[in-house]
Amino acid sequence: MTKRSFFIAATAALLAVGVTSIGAMAQGVTFDRQLLPTGQAITPTAAPDAKFQLLKTNYGPNPNYVADGAAALLVSPNGREMLLLTSGFNRFNAADGNRDVVQSQQYVFVYAVDATGAALKQTLAIPNTFSGVAWRSDGTGFYVAGGVDDVVHAFKRGAKGYVADGSPIALGHASGVGADVKPQAAGLAVSPDGKRLLVANYYNDSVSLIDIKLRKVIAERDLRPGKIDKKDIGIPGGEYPFAIVWRDDGRAYVSAARDREIVALDVRGATITVAKRIKTVGEPTALLIDPKSKRLFASEDNADRIAIIDTQNDTIVSEPRLRLPDAPEGEIKGKGLNVNNLGLGASGKLLVTLGGVNALAVVDPTDGEIEGLIPTGWYPSAVASVRDGRRIFVANRKSPPGANPEGCGPRMAVEHSQPNACGSSNQYIFQLEKAGLLSFRAPTAAELNSLTVQVSDNTGVSNAAKRAEAEKVMVELRKRIKHVVFVVKENRTYDQVLGDLEVGNGDPSLAILGERLTPNHHDLARNFVTFDNFLNSGEQSSTGWTWSTAARSTDLLEKTAPVDYSDRGLSYEAEGTSRNINMALSIPERRAVNPAVPEDLDLLPGTRHLTSPDADVADEDEDKLEGQGFLWNAAIRAGLTVRNYGFANDFIYQDGPGGVPLAREPFKDKQVVYVAADQALQSRSDPYFRGYDQKFPDYWRVREWMREFGDQDATNSVPNLSLVRISHDHFGSFDKAIDGVNSVETQMADNDYALGMIIDRIAHSGVRDSTLVFVIEDDAQNGADHVDARRSLAYIVGPYVKHKAVVSERYTTVSMLRTIGAVLGLEPLGINDALAVPMSEAFDLKQKDWSYDARPSEVLRQTQLPISWPAGQERADVGSACVLRDAAYWQAAMSGQNFDLEDRLDTDAFNAALWVGLAGKPSGASVRSGLDLRENRDRLLKLSSLPCHTG
Repeated sequence: MTKRSFFIAATAALLAVGVTSIGAMAQGVTFDRQLLPTGQAITPTAAPDAKFQLLKTNYGPNPNYVADGAAALLVSPNGREMLLLTSGFNRFNAADGNRDVVQSQQYVFVYAVDATGAALKQTLAIPNTFSGVAWRSDGTGFYVAGGVDDVVHAFKRGAKGYVADGSPIALGHASGVGADVKPQAAGLAVSPDGKRLLVANYYNDSVSLIDIKLRKVIAERDLRPGKIDKKDIGIPGGEYPFAIVWRDDGRAYVSAARDREIVALDVRGATITVAKRIKTVGEPTALLIDPKSKRLFASEDNADRIAIIDTQNDTIVSEPRLRLPDAPEGEIKGKGLNVNNLGLGASGKLLVTLGGVNALAVVDPTDGEIEGLIPTGWYPSAVASVRDGRRIFVANRKSPPGANPEGCGPRMAVEHSQPNACGSSNQYIFQLEKAGLLSFRAPTAAELNSLTVQVSDNTGVSNAAKRAEAEKVMVELRKRIKHVVFVVKENRTYDQVLGDLEVGNGDPSLAILGERLTPNHHDLARNFVTFDNFLNSGEQSSTGWTWSTAARSTDLLEKTAPVDYSDRGLSYEAEGTSRNINMALSIPERRAVNPAVPEDLDLLPGTRHLTSPDADVADEDEDKLEGQGFLWNAAIRAGLTVRNYGFANDFIYQDGPGGVPLAREPFKDKQVVYVAADQALQSRSDPYFRGYDQKFPDYWRVREWMREFGDQDATNSVPNLSLVRISHDHFGSFDKAIDGVNSVETQMADNDYALGMIIDRIAHSGVRDSTLVFVIEDDAQNGADHVDARRSLAYIVGPYVKHKAVVSERYTTVSMLRTIGAVLGLEPLGINDALAVPMSEAFDLKQKDWSYDARPSEVLRQTQLPISWPAGQERADVGSACVLRDAAYWQAAMSGQNFDLEDRLDTDAFNAALWVGLAGKPSGASVRSGLDLRENRDRLLKLSSLPCHTG
């Protein structure tokens, strides 16, 4: 019996015992189970003698501040100390709502470690970092890469702890390699002789060599083939260097994530030479050399693999695929383990963190087979061990956020940052998710089997019966539904919009965008299904859009998104763009679309997009499935027709120099207003459907969609899958917005009516009986919610959907993606949706008949939109009860903000202005976090309804 078959058999046997006993079997005590917005659960203290410590900084004016974004763990050469480095959001605001600069740092935590655990000795603050930390070879100090500051910080042991060892060492990059990007110093490593330091320049595609005694850069090697030899211009290689290790004083290795290669370097004196490029299946990130075997191990993002390399000849010995134990219904298909860090445990076993399933894998280093899994906290990102592997430490990037009753309103930002996030409440989503350090005794074989079962249960394996029952409904729907319209909107929470609904668990005191502005959101919820326990799986737009279209996020996106959003460098590495470049276009096409792209044939050549998830399809070569893990890719592989309206939008196209005219009906003049940043969508996209642009009403976007839909309906060619993006609930550009849709009220009402128009048109079409509409927000980052900062809006509308129902089942973004896939007959996109239960509670197979008539908000009468007002909807004097603020008011209130691209908002300023502008007073946010408000709704609505501004 192989190790894997024994592993599976043991797991099946333990599942039969009952997963509720796993905690007692593992350590003799109970442990807390927390649910995640990804559909999984975590049990952080399940391992034997487990201890979980939040990263309380004990630093600065707010010493109780807990850091986020744990990124690296490193044990000292003598095994008695350990460093934990953060590379996260870490923005903290003082009582006045402004950023506390002293507290808003990245951190190095210094621990004393032994076989019993870790004791915090010291906390050091660093302005910026990005994953790089290295001990001096003699253990008397360490170095930290300074991220966007393009420096290396040196620390030495002092009388009372570690202190800065001189000024930071400058790396000397004026900018990054890309379109308007900055440098980013990432991984680093000290040579065994302690004389030199190599640094990975993540956004410069190079490595720098520092002479430690001289404290200066003595060499830099651009890793791109075309920069080494002119005959290789335009050949990809060496891009996004992330981690570095030394084999000996003359040979080092750097992981080049985007090009899926490990670059072997000869380092002689002040000369760096590329000796070999070792190709990998996935995107290599963390590197580890076993000091005994001299084998090099690499974690491979996007492939669920590790690379095992013989460093004597620099060849790959094997690249084993890591997998979860099989579920009762068979093999769990799809990727999403997010293999992201490596360590050595007892008996030379390899310890591998799996961020995607919140577990640590114990792996045989000779053949790469998993021997067992250990539950961790949310998103393990680093691992280390001491005392011959008897004590294991795991750093976890984040934690469940909980409620945010004082959360952000719709907001603006400066260059993708959240400089003040949610003001003094500090309730922005990245501020609520905190990091932790887990330590535990190395488990015995029996304990490891028990813990493996716990991981299986946490990921959803034990929901097999629920999946089977839900699939019965999906089978019937597949017989009847031929078309799916998937609508993605922007950033709203449940309470913000539906808090004033007469049913469901909403808080009226937070319904600042309630029925006055959103009659269609309310009508759809009350007439079909109110999902009052739906959570978004992504935090913000870059992760949110990836989760909303692929049911997972890659590890490199998880690492980079908080750094980007905290204004610590990096760019928006999602939706098909890398370093502000559309990766679906050729190099000449990129410059035609965006003149800011440099004339450099070695600038990200090819079409690889760093953070697009790979697909996993039986009998298909993996290299053919790179970046093909999205919903539309699965539909195309299944032979279905796809039409795209605004997904994977190249933002630069309309907001760059010159821009694109704000044509209301661009089809008439054949004015192209959209370019896809995804190759598969380029030929399947409507070029006349304008993408994200807050100057432009959703009304006109939907009119363009209706134009095509009308032709499709008339010719019996409605696509199997239509992707529709309407984004005016993000708000902004009040001074430039057209048709009088230039205030928060009118833009929200515009978005609401656009949604109603889509449903209305389908309800009166020839495919009304064979079409389902799914609606979701990409994330819930811009508002308050009394239940959870990720609770948001979700709708399913059409035939066979329940009427006037409230469904409080805990569903997530992943649940919706799995439901869409099941309705269309698609294979799961990854591990997450493979283990998700479809949203079968929303359906009634006897309820075929349905109808819908859109109802515009009365505030839209103040605009110039050519709305055909429904018969019987009498003109109301909207000013008698609620005075509308005009564009000048909102522009003044939002002065200095940037609305050009999504998520470039000063949250605190916009949140305060929003409340005053809409309610005529400062926020009166609820403190009833987590309460069930489904009962006595009439009384609650009377007591808690928000006022509106009356002059």
